[in-house]
Amino acid sequence: MRSKDLISILDLSVAEIEEIFSTARRLKEKQKKGEECLPLKGKSLAMIFAKSSTRTRVSFEVGMLQLGGHALFMSTQDMQLKRGETIHDTAKTLSRYVDGIMMRTYSHKDVLEMAEHATIPVINGLTDLLHPCQALTDIFTIIEKKGAAAGLKIVYLGDGDNVANSLAVIAGKLGLFLVLCIPPGYEPDKGIIKEANILAAGSGAKIEITNDPQAAAIAADILYTDVWTSMGKEQEREERLRVFKPYQLNSKLLAKANPDCLIMHCLPAHRGEEITDEIMASRQNISFDQAENRLHVQKAILALLLGK
Repeated sequence: MRSKDLISILDLSVAEIEEIFSTARRLKEKQKKGEECLPLKGKSLAMIFAKSSTRTRVSFEVGMLQLGGHALFMSTQDMQLKRGETIHDTAKTLSRYVDGIMMRTYSHKDVLEMAEHATIPVINGLTDLLHPCQALTDIFTIIEKKGAAAGLKIVYLGDGDNVANSLAVIAGKLGLFLVLCIPPGYEPDKGIIKEANILAAGSGAKIEITNDPQAAAIAADILYTDVWTSMGKEQEREERLRVFKPYQLNSKLLAKANPDCLIMHCLPAHRGEEITDEIMASRQNISFDQAENRLHVQKAILALLLGK
């Protein structure tokens, strides 16, 4: 995987996904034991943020530190990009300074353009279309908690956003059973779902899209939700609160799932909106384990893409 980009789960083979998972497990075990592992000693990562962040910034920055490298936080508000420098020129320049670029931004085209012109690996830290690092972390966490992801009923509730899109692709790659329960008019990207279904035809995956949360939750092994109003869509908030209200992850919905159903949320959680305080406080909630695993999975990605 050395020197390749990670823009979408589509960029990874099943073997490469498994390599990321096995590397993440090994790095997590070493970190828990307090053992040093410094495959990126002397390496630098430029982290470009157009969107604010808690988990993405901290997990990548700490991950580079734990691997022996260095991360540079770069807000687009403080870069020459704000003053008209092109992504082309930024990519060419940064390629002379650092060993990799992580970009968290709005337009997916910006990450694609950065990867096209950079001569170093580019990692998609999030765009409005895709969130590959999150989807990899999600499945890694499910496997860690359940022993396997195949054969489980994974139900995602809420907006057909970047997380839903990336979950569909990784489900198609790995042959998983995924139910996307989305209100009408807020469905995932049609092109992404088409790609996921093509993958599913070969892997045996089952990807369903429904708008009935009560039916979707029946016999679920995983109930997963995300914020209803993503950054950049704040003007839609009131309408979204009204439309998404039946999709709230609460005790009534959880009662329809399997008794050992686990709760996931990629965070930040807007308590009282997409998820209740009661569910966030339940022993079935693994969202903070999920958040921790962003560190370990992204360390694996960094080590594999930037390492020697």
